[in-house]
Order: sequence, then structure tokens, then C-alpha cells
Amino acid sequence: MASKSNLEQSQEQLLNNLRASIAEAEGMLKEASEIGGDKASELRDRAVNALQKATGSFKDVQERAVEQSKEAVRVTDEYVHDNPWRTVGFAALAGVLLGVIIGRK
Repeated sequence: MASKSNLEQSQEQLLNNLRASIAEAEGMLKEASEIGGDKASELRDRAVNALQKATGSFKDVQERAVEQSKEAVRVTDEYVHDNPWRTVGFAALAGVLLGVIIGRK
């Protein structure tokens, strides 16, 4: 079985962190609604902090995904410039295959 890519691992980690943060925030908000006063205010603040932490994690993963996408675009651009005829041939072959598949239906 192939190992997961860094992006997949980051996405999985992000989802786990978001679920945990949301569950923690929900628990704190529920507890805050059951009690009053300073303790409720403290729990609400902690819930907000947990959600802000989850949002920060999301932004980190998003930035990594954007950087990986930019790198993939750069590598693809270099390949196309270094191998223009091979790229044209591949695109033509893909077009013919797609035409055959569509033509059969």
C-alpha cells in the first residue's frame, strides 16, 4: 500500500485537530450555559481560543497546499518548455483517445 502524501497527512491532521477543537469548544460552551458568572465567561473565552487555534491550523495547511501547488505548476511549466514536442504528442494522443471514447457513446 502506498504511503500518504504530505498534503493528505496534513489534511487528515487538520480534520482531526478541527474535530477535537470543535468538540472541546462545544463542551465548554455547554458547560458555560449551565453555570453563570465568572466561570462561564472563562469557559467561553477558552472555547473561543480553541476555535482560533483550529482556524490557525487550517491556515497553515492551506498555505502549505498553495506552496505545493505552486511547485507542481513550476515543475510542469519547466517540463513543457524542455519537452514541447513530447507534450504536444501526449496532448494529441489524449485528444484522440477522448474522441474515440466519446464517439463510441
